[in-house]
Amino acid sequence: MTRVGVLFNHDWDALGFARQAGVVAIDSAGFDLFSFPSNARLIGFDLQRFATAQARRARARGWAGVVSHHEQFGALAAALVAEAAGLPGTPVAAVLACQHKLHARQVLQQVCPEANLPFAPLEACYGGPVPGGLDYPIYVKPVKAAFSVLARRVDSQDELHRHTRFGRRELWVIRRLVEPFERVVRERLPQAGSAHRLLLEAPVQAAQFNLDGWVHKGRAHALGVVDAVMYPGTQAFMRWELPSRLPVAVQARALDVAQRFLAAVGFDHGLFNIEFFYDAASQRLTVIEVNPRLASQFSDLYLRVQGLDPHAMSLALAMGQDPATLPRQPPVGGAAASLVYRAFQPGSTPPMPDAAQRAALARRFPDAMLFTYPRSGHALARDFKWLGSHRYGILHLHGRDEAHLRRRAEAASALLGWPAPYADRLGLRLPAEGLSAVSHPLVPGAPT
Repeated sequence: MTRVGVLFNHDWDALGFARQAGVVAIDSAGFDLFSFPSNARLIGFDLQRFATAQARRARARGWAGVVSHHEQFGALAAALVAEAAGLPGTPVAAVLACQHKLHARQVLQQVCPEANLPFAPLEACYGGPVPGGLDYPIYVKPVKAAFSVLARRVDSQDELHRHTRFGRRELWVIRRLVEPFERVVRERLPQAGSAHRLLLEAPVQAAQFNLDGWVHKGRAHALGVVDAVMYPGTQAFMRWELPSRLPVAVQARALDVAQRFLAAVGFDHGLFNIEFFYDAASQRLTVIEVNPRLASQFSDLYLRVQGLDPHAMSLALAMGQDPATLPRQPPVGGAAASLVYRAFQPGSTPPMPDAAQRAALARRFPDAMLFTYPRSGHALARDFKWLGSHRYGILHLHGRDEAHLRRRAEAASALLGWPAPYADRLGLRLPAEGLSAVSHPLVPGAPT
């Protein structure tokens, strides 16, 4: 059987690649960044040394390809391994250019200025004094991060000062998350500058969506579009929905922006995910950020609604094949969603479902995919400070249509003892009908 290396193969990816168990043999490597004791390997982690070891393994085991959809370390590691082992892959410099958010903004300004927004580096070291003369409100986020960590709007110098004060434990985590990337940037993309800093952007109020796709032989192709629905009045994702309500013409514009940007950074092979704002009133399309990998959280949504399996497509690309040649499966639903359960105040998180509740969910909703994220102590406090909320669960479901999906989501949430992530059920202001009318202060970041 053909053998492929999969790096940092956890959560969504573990499920997605398990669907391919009878098609390819998978060698996994890497640790789980979000579970102990696996994440203790963050101490002293050297990305280049890890990639070198996996390249030796690739040659010894006869890998036909290597792939990873892990944002923090995996996508870059896979590019390094592919380069060293002579396997198909995304160029290392292209991955760096996408993940270095300041450099990506600079490239956008050159090739797609109409899809960019005002930006500047925050000229301050970690914990250093906030410079004066900034215009507020402003959006601040790390130059290199994932999962929307520390990305938020601030309305004053005092608020920015508070947001950039870090305790010893926080600084330890931040530095060890960024430093492996920083070492590779210094060597392979020095013109981008240090990733150990923050980026300032003009805040945007508009709808958000994700364009997912792939590049084969230098040409970008669209897999599809997933819409974001936010908790009203917050910067936190409440649901991700497929199919999209975004007009087809706007989707085509987004693909054109993707093609121009990806070509400019040398991204000629691999899956991508680009987050956009779209303001229907002005028809302005703005890039939030570019992710040089599959958004794994959306993979099974595409499988349910479109019959396309992005994890299978990623394996095909890893082996140098055109994923467009893969067969399409019969869709099982007309609509699907990734439902995100959040607490916004300490002490408000409902209990995790017990064994009986999980069994009841499995019996009544055999298609349900449930993830739970219990937190306590410093990890829980860090969630509220860095993200503004605590994401305690995610549930995937599908339905015949959007209305049927909602009924199933509400019933499943009741079984779990959790409030269904629909604004009216939570006593919150409902967003306007339709994606193009939604207006929220959105936070950039990987889909969660």
